Amino acid sequence: MLYILGQYLSEIAGPFRLLNSYIFLAGLGAALGALSTWWLLPRYWHLLPTDRGRAFAVDADKSIGKPVSAGILFIPLFVVISLLVVPFHWQVFEICLCVLAAMLVGYLDDVAVGGWSEYKLGAFDLGIAIVASMVICQMAPYVIWLPLFKDAIEISPFVFIPGATILIWVAINATNCTDGVDGLSASLSGLGTMFLGIILYGIVGHAAIAEYLLVPHYELGADWAILAFVMTGCLAGYLWHNSYPSAVMMGDAGSRPIGLMLGVLVLASGNPFLILVVAFMVLANGATGMVKVVLLRFFKIGIFAKVRYPLHDHVRHNLGWSNTQVLVRFMLLQAVGTPILLVLLLKIR
Repeated sequence: MLYILGQYLSEIAGPFRLLNSYIFLAGLGAALGALSTWWLLPRYWHLLPTDRGRAFAVDADKSIGKPVSAGILFIPLFVVISLLVVPFHWQVFEICLCVLAAMLVGYLDDVAVGGWSEYKLGAFDLGIAIVASMVICQMAPYVIWLPLFKDAIEISPFVFIPGATILIWVAINATNCTDGVDGLSASLSGLGTMFLGIILYGIVGHAAIAEYLLVPHYELGADWAILAFVMTGCLAGYLWHNSYPSAVMMGDAGSRPIGLMLGVLVLASGNPFLILVVAFMVLANGATGMVKVVLLRFFKIGIFAKVRYPLHDHVRHNLGWSNTQVLVRFMLLQAVGTPILLVLLLKIR
């Protein structure tokens, strides 16, 4: 909306040309997301459901009674701000609808007595992931780039959609599993979306740099980058109140749409392996637990039986790490590891 407004107003006054600058819109979106989330949460979190504790989680009793499901407040802010600052495109609008759907599913799980079953949640996540995958490729051949392959690869939507669906589904559930230590899920997800915003704007969204690094140039790269920075801003505003000891928690209403956006932005970047680069600590913390459950429940293999999952529970219970140590150490691993892995991913081509 602001982009279109800038095209008209720039004829009246030169400074309005800023509204046609993608980097200005990205900064504005991040600032609006952070400030509006920071301002809104304490004024309305008394209306949210309260945490009832989780079985087997370390220190679960300390969260009982705190407002939960804050995602129902800041995810709509993310959508509104995104539609305001991102140049309008139907793909962006459709992804925003998917984000709202993931938020609603998470909220209904948060307020349900005993929560929804894993299979019910997984089925809804799967449906949303399928729709999001279709939106990304627009049911047309999609160009991706992979490690070890110099040239880009065009794949059929009938191949892209199943693979993209799995990636998004895993991202949703891994992010949800990571939400167990004050500030952890939002911090790791915020780092991931920030790095993806840089990749989308400065690499695949920049024709000259993309050509130099032998990666495809995506015309909508900068548009997706603005979405990434808006999400990063909203997470920063939420973290102000969620830092240890937290005053509010995002719940499934926040973690599920955030995980969805991580998956979507990775696919918009054109390389599915980027999820291992920008969110490897989210996957190590949350997705490995899913692997353990599958092996134990369906194949009766207890190879990881002595390791507690999510991993943040293992290091707190078995290694004696404090919540602050978990947060800082996990963040350091991802903040330092991502640039190194990204350089290797790009140069190995």
